[in-house]
Amino acid sequence: MGILDLNKTVYSLCEEYPQLVGILQGLGFESIGNPIMMKTAARVMTIPKAAQMKGLPMVTIITALQEAGFVVEGGE
Repeated sequence: MGILDLNKTVYSLCEEYPQLVGILQGLGFESIGNPIMMKTAARVMTIPKAAQMKGLPMVTIITALQEAGFVVEGGE
């Protein structure tokens, strides 16, 4: 599917891979579908930072992204 660099912002990744929005919503990031959230917080937030705020383990997120066909690299 593609290479996801976890150092990029959520906004940037979702622009590049629109299907990522649905995957992230399914993982517990419900507000990512909100256009206002996408234009504000998502422009500065990375997936690892969002996971930390939500208390979600990165291993769960990375596994789901890999199962969806992404190659995951980077991270903080």
